Amino acid sequence: MRIQSIEVLPLTGATVDGGWPQGHAPQEDLHTLLRVHTDEGLIGLGSCFTSGKLVAGAVQLLWPLLKGQSAVEPERVSETLRQSTFWQGRGGAVEHAISGIDIALWDLMGRACGQPVSRLLGGDYRHHIQPYGSILFDEPGPLQRNLESVVARGFRAIKMGWRPFGRRDRAFDELLVRTARRAVPDDVALMVDAGGSEQFWPHGRNWARNTAAMLADYRITWFEEPLPPDDIDGYVALTKVSPVPIAGGEVLTRRQSFRPWVERHAVDILQPDCTKNGGLSESRRIAWNAFDHNVQVVPHGWNTAVGLAADLQFSAAIPVARYVEYLTPCAYIDELTAEPFRLDARGLLEIPPRPGLGIEIDPEKLKRFCPEPIVFE
Repeated sequence: MRIQSIEVLPLTGATVDGGWPQGHAPQEDLHTLLRVHTDEGLIGLGSCFTSGKLVAGAVQLLWPLLKGQSAVEPERVSETLRQSTFWQGRGGAVEHAISGIDIALWDLMGRACGQPVSRLLGGDYRHHIQPYGSILFDEPGPLQRNLESVVARGFRAIKMGWRPFGRRDRAFDELLVRTARRAVPDDVALMVDAGGSEQFWPHGRNWARNTAAMLADYRITWFEEPLPPDDIDGYVALTKVSPVPIAGGEVLTRRQSFRPWVERHAVDILQPDCTKNGGLSESRRIAWNAFDHNVQVVPHGWNTAVGLAADLQFSAAIPVARYVEYLTPCAYIDELTAEPFRLDARGLLEIPPRPGLGIEIDPEKLKRFCPEPIVFE
C-alpha cells in the first residue's frame, strides 16, 4: 500500500482564543488537518498545531520524499522525512507537518490491520481516561460561570491558563485561584497554566516558587509553564523545591529536545504535543524515556478532534497515563466527527476501540471549516 496524495485542510471559522496578548479571532488559521490517501483507497487522518500555509509549504518540501512511500510504516517514513530535512527542519513548521503525517500514517496502519493505534503502539493499559477541560483564565465573575458550565458538561478536572493570571499582581492571582476552588466541587481537580511560553514572559524563579506555594494552599494538581520554555536550569531548580508538581514541554519538538528535560528531572510532568513534536512515533519514544526516569507524561492538546483521538490512543499505550487535555468548548473537536466524544457518568472518555485512531470526520461538517483543501499528488 503506497501513499498516493495528501490533502492539507486548514481550519478556520471557529478558532478558540489561545490566550496570547493579541488574541485569536475565530477566522484565524491555527490548526490544520491532513488526509493521506493511498493507492488502495484507504485514508489516514492527521492533525498539526500550525497554520495551513505553513503546513502546505512544509508538505510541498516533503512531498518528493513522501510520494509513493509505504503507507503502513509510520516510524520509518517519518524518521526518513526528519533525517532528510535537517537543513530546513529540526523543528518548526517542517516538524509540525511531519507530526501530522506521522499521525495519519499510524491511522492508516491501524485501518489496514483492523486494530486501534494503541495496540500497534504496544498495547492497551486502559480503555478509559479522564479528560481535563482546558479553558482560559478570566475576570473572577466570568471565570466562575465558565467553571460551573464546564462542570455541568461532566468534567471532573479543569485546567485554567494564561491571561490574566500572572499579568497583574499576586493578590489578583490568588483571587482567581480562590474563586476557582470555591466554584467547583471539592472532588474536581484544578490545574493552573501560567503560560510562560507567551512572548517576553516577565517572571522568574522567585515568582514561580512563591506562586507554587500559594497554589499548594488551594490543592492545585499541577503548575504548568511557570517559566520561559528555554529556562531548563530554572525548571530544574523550581521542580526541586515546588510543593506542587511542575509541568511543561509543550513547545519542544523531536525526542532529542526532550531528553535533557527528562534526564535532569526538569519537570515532574512532561507534556509532549504529538501534533507538533514529531507525531505519535516521537511521542511514544519520549514517553518511554520519561517512564524509565520516573517522569509523568500528560499529552498537551490545544486541539482538534483528530489530535484528541491521537492523544487518546497514545494514552492507552502508556502505563502511567492519567489525563488527556480537552479544549472546551471547541467546534474543531465537538463539531467535526461523525460520532461525538462523550464523557461517561464518571467524567471519563472511552478510548475508541475501532481501527486506526477510531474516529471518522463528517465530510459535510468539515466543509464548514475548510471548504477548499490543498492537494498534493
